[in-house]
Amino acid sequence: MSIFDRARIAILEDKTLWKGWSHLRGITFDFFREGRAPHRLSWEVFERRNASAILLHNVERDTVTLVRQLRIAAHLSGDHAYLLEVPAGFIDEGETAMQAALREALEETGYKIAKATPAFAAYMSPGSVTEKLHGFYAAVTDSDRVAEGGGLLDEQEDLEVNELAFAEALDMVEAGEIVDAKTIMLLQWAALRRSGKSA
Repeated sequence: MSIFDRARIAILEDKTLWKGWSHLRGITFDFFREGRAPHRLSWEVFERRNASAILLHNVERDTVTLVRQLRIAAHLSGDHAYLLEVPAGFIDEGETAMQAALREALEETGYKIAKATPAFAAYMSPGSVTEKLHGFYAAVTDSDRVAEGGGLLDEQEDLEVNELAFAEALDMVEAGEIVDAKTIMLLQWAALRRSGKSA
């Protein structure tokens, strides 16, 4: 058993620093660990709902469908403002992670599918953000695409649907042209899964 398994955290203060679309909290806590004097820390925590993302892999043509959308944080960091990503979004109240992934696939790309394969659930930035992302993979065909996609106007989504060869998408990761973490993780998960099946 790790010494951290026996550690204890005592929350002393949990205050709202800002609340809007997301919630920024100021947390002050005492941390007790065996063999070390207790110490007090004050951290900022960005509270966000859990989310789902899905990689749509057209198995007839070995392509993946991604969406290009505006990301102001990437722009402010000096990267291109429009990133290529897998369809993704928050899990609504009463939804399962898979239901959210399938809903986002339809809204953003027009693919209507009944089920997907769970790939992983991961904290994207656990040092400061509460959001856990659930990743899914779905094998699709042309007949599964029932609408144009492009997102919901009432959510101010303005998405460009892009279909790329699977191999091209992997090359774009290596070249630094796809920089979204969830998209990289799902593409690499699918590539590892494929290589395992072919071995």
